[in-house]
Amino acid sequence: MNFWAYVSRIILRGRIFVILAIIAITLFLASNWKYAHFSHTEANILPDDHPIYQQYERFLELFGEEGNLILFAVKDSSLFEPKKFNNWIDLAKKFQNYDEVAYAASIGDVKKLIKDSKNKKFIIEPLFEEHPESKEAVEKIKTELFTQLPFFDNLLYNKETGTLQSLLYLKKDIVNTPTRKKFILEELNPLVEAFERDNNVDVVVSGMPYIRTMNSRNISDEMQMFLGLALFITAFIFFLFFRSFRATFITMIVVSIGVMWAFGFIGLFRYEISILTALIPPLIIVIGVPNAIFLINKYQQEVNKHGNKARSLTRVISKIGNATLMTNLTTASGFATFIFTRSQMLSEFGIIASVSILGIFLLTLLIIPIVYSFMPIPKEKHLRHLTKPWIDKIINWLENTVRHKRIEIYITSVIILILSMIGIYMIKVSGSLIEDLPQSKQFTKDVQFIENEFGGIMALEFLIDTKKPKNVMKLGTLKRMEKLNEIIDEIPDLSRSISIVDAVKYTKQAFYNNNPDYYQLPTREEQVFIMPYVKNSGGNENLLETYVDSTGQYTRLTTFMKDIGTERMEIIEERIQSRIDKTFPKEKYEISMTGKALVFLKGTNYLIKNLFISLGLAVLLISLFMGYMFRSIRMIIISLIPNMLPLLLTAGVMGFLGIPLKPSTILVFSIAFGISVDDTIHFLAKYRQELIATNWKVKKSIYAAIRETGISMFYTSIVLFFGFLVFTVSSFGGTKALGGLVSGTLLVAMLSNLLLLPSLLLSLENRIANKKVFKQPTIDVLTEE
Repeated sequence: MNFWAYVSRIILRGRIFVILAIIAITLFLASNWKYAHFSHTEANILPDDHPIYQQYERFLELFGEEGNLILFAVKDSSLFEPKKFNNWIDLAKKFQNYDEVAYAASIGDVKKLIKDSKNKKFIIEPLFEEHPESKEAVEKIKTELFTQLPFFDNLLYNKETGTLQSLLYLKKDIVNTPTRKKFILEELNPLVEAFERDNNVDVVVSGMPYIRTMNSRNISDEMQMFLGLALFITAFIFFLFFRSFRATFITMIVVSIGVMWAFGFIGLFRYEISILTALIPPLIIVIGVPNAIFLINKYQQEVNKHGNKARSLTRVISKIGNATLMTNLTTASGFATFIFTRSQMLSEFGIIASVSILGIFLLTLLIIPIVYSFMPIPKEKHLRHLTKPWIDKIINWLENTVRHKRIEIYITSVIILILSMIGIYMIKVSGSLIEDLPQSKQFTKDVQFIENEFGGIMALEFLIDTKKPKNVMKLGTLKRMEKLNEIIDEIPDLSRSISIVDAVKYTKQAFYNNNPDYYQLPTREEQVFIMPYVKNSGGNENLLETYVDSTGQYTRLTTFMKDIGTERMEIIEERIQSRIDKTFPKEKYEISMTGKALVFLKGTNYLIKNLFISLGLAVLLISLFMGYMFRSIRMIIISLIPNMLPLLLTAGVMGFLGIPLKPSTILVFSIAFGISVDDTIHFLAKYRQELIATNWKVKKSIYAAIRETGISMFYTSIVLFFGFLVFTVSSFGGTKALGGLVSGTLLVAMLSNLLLLPSLLLSLENRIANKKVFKQPTIDVLTEE
């Protein structure tokens, strides 16, 4: 008795024990659901030892979390009416009363430095003390703010467009906790909505904490939608093919348990649900249904042949078991390669996906034969789909095309290859934040508004190490920082910078009785007169600690960057670095570019590079599986050709359609390759079985393989096509691209495996189809009686 025949006997004879074991495992995994929750932290794209990430960590050690800013903006002339103007000021004050808020700032919090010549100090006074009651009073405040106080330009107002902005800084210790989400959804949003309703104005809300919260809620909503759609669509297509409520119900029960296991694995590994791991439960449905199709279809074919239920169930496990194991291993391998990217988010996705795929394999292999063993033998009406005329037409067309039009198949393949290579050279790399956000959502539109009005929401930080304590406030250092400001101001993709330089320039303006023409760095002579005023004023600690560390050796310069992508960012980085090298002597200063903007864009490049490596690793692993199964280098090459062609075609289409290469789209190739190889394995497994059964008659074996596996491959490919197509309804650009590209790739892969693969086998039959190729069989075959 061969191995799989032995496995089938254990499963069917120990069916009660197997069912109890599945129930026990399901209950155990269900007990871990409580640990599976949506992520409240930002995904760590770069590994901990990456130089860019280490620079960012160093910056955080000195100045703390920099992603705690939420922005509110209004572009509406009616806001300068007294009632609305005062309500705008009060909105910021209301936020200041919450424990989650470190501080909030609006026009009502603007302070002026007033020169006190008698006591040689600066006095801090509010721009206005009482709420203005008339339109004239508001206009006076607006005029003074816009013309006399350049320090606040691009912070609290845009003098070109009249847009007002308020700033809200969350406490740094809640930014990466559930408290942030609760505050934004239950406190902040209702307050803003009430303000909009009461004043009839639209408020733009943005900032990384806000985007992360709204994005997380959107992911949660979409995961539930994907689960529902995947179950409905796969069940509907399955029923259309099999016309059996019983088979459909059994399959849905199996994949539902698979989804329960997937959530259980997330909790068991104590991983958080990210935008990627949220895709795994619906993926399990889409991948699990094809497993069921192969098993149920084989069972019904066996019943149709001889009508013996026990024999049919045994053959289902023994004949399909190994091939199904190998197909699921190759699919899991495609996902498992993400583990080696050294990206936490992708590694977790790869681990959970691969483990869940192996879990759904076990569930289908165990549950389906056992459930059918308790049920009566399928009736004739359940087997009618095997002989439907339209199925016969498709199979006949496939067979005739392979038999008579191999030259046309090869010419078409070469044309596709040439066009694909042209398209590949047109692909561009993208690292856009907005591109993958849900475009229809208001918070995405708000990001674009802030970019246009104030320069962006993603901070680009410059950490300046003067290498000596108290060296930051020296005029030489400040002048060098001002030159860095000048190059930043020349770049339209960056906002006006913020640093200690602005505070020093403001003190000079105050010294000259707040004349805005003197908003500039003091000369050495002026510094002698101004410094006593600064020292006598006191109260500068809070102002300084934001920009300068306690030793006076380190300072920061902050600008905000538009969502410009990796290619443009590299040009800007090179331009700024050139100015830094000329301005800051390396023996006196060490300048590091960092911040969330740079980490995100560098992380994108890092991921793309590592995902290419993971794709190569997937091809290597799957080639090893094929080599193990068929023990022939030629068979490995032949099996790879029909699966590489669809990947090249997809890459070419991306180039022609302008779909950029980014982490979400490059995922397509490893996933699609791992799944599409399944068809190759099923076809070659059946081909080998037929070779032995027909005493090595190649043509007869190939046509028999097309007829028997063609139906199942067609069914599974249609299920996979529509299953992945579910993701195209996503509001996330990356998820939408993933669904559409994988769907198209798998459909082309089906045709490639049913037309190009058998054509290659026929053309090279004398070299390949001999007993040496299959000298050591690894796919167990029951001898037909």
